[in-house]
Amino acid sequence: MSGLRVRQPAVSGSFYPSSPARCGELAAALFAAAGQLPLSGPDVPAGMPAGILVPHAGLVYSGVTAAAAWRTLGAAPDTEPEADAGEPGADAAAAAADGRGGPLTVVILGTNHVSRRLRGIAVWDEAAWAIPGGEVAVNRALAGEIAALGRPFGVDPAAHEGEHSIEVQLPLLAAIAPGALIVPLAVSAGTGDEAIEAGDLLGRLLADRRDAGERIVLAVSSDMAHYPAAAACERATERLLPLILATHAAGLAAAETALIASGVEGLSCGMCGIEPAVTGMAALRAMDATRASVLAASTSADAGGPADQAVGYLAVRFDQPAY
Repeated sequence: MSGLRVRQPAVSGSFYPSSPARCGELAAALFAAAGQLPLSGPDVPAGMPAGILVPHAGLVYSGVTAAAAWRTLGAAPDTEPEADAGEPGADAAAAAADGRGGPLTVVILGTNHVSRRLRGIAVWDEAAWAIPGGEVAVNRALAGEIAALGRPFGVDPAAHEGEHSIEVQLPLLAAIAPGALIVPLAVSAGTGDEAIEAGDLLGRLLADRRDAGERIVLAVSSDMAHYPAAAACERATERLLPLILATHAAGLAAAETALIASGVEGLSCGMCGIEPAVTGMAALRAMDATRASVLAASTSADAGGPADQAVGYLAVRFDQPAY
């Protein structure tokens, strides 16, 4: 690993605490709160998902909803290791304990907020990303395989500098699945055919690796509607949700465009991460991860933000159908 870069945090102290102790305390509190949320139905699978949709705002706002997604990957901090087999994450914790399938790798499709020059999907293939009190290592072998898929994929660590959409996930991932590896992908590939084809390529690669016994989860990092009133935020989520649950990439892109054009007061986007979401839905479909379950939904107003300018958050898990 000599000479390889460790990405330093860009938003610690703002999106989440910079103190390791405070960061750990916040993660534990968020997972505890997420564990009290009612699930949307009795058929939410247990164990490790194939994929998740997870929000990426400051953890004080989106953290409980984000924790609802991340807690499906393992045993929540300060919980007993002998969790009931029916509890979310119990299978994952057992697999981690006995080493089945090797270390967990989470491939994270991040939203591109800051890189004006990025046109494609930027792979970070260097050593690790730092978080308060530690580092999250990169699965460099898988990162290299993804980059080798060709356009729009390519190695571009600089595209990740200053970006928060992947970074803000890592304190929760590190708390719920210590030792997990990541492959960070900054997505700015549009929402058309190229983005969908890229998702299909990625999904097929990840499906092959999963079929070979590797423990891989695809995470799509996106918030929902931005800046309408809270009630309109909730309606926007409801409008896009059926396409997300159907893993319908083209339909989701079209519905988000139509939502923006519908004249909702204050609305700037239906999903700020529509590009990684479109690529992610195509990848999940290629992975046969078409069984979707809503884990949580909220707005920033629920966490004390202004009700007249709200942001929506959604957590969904994706699994292979139970044939």
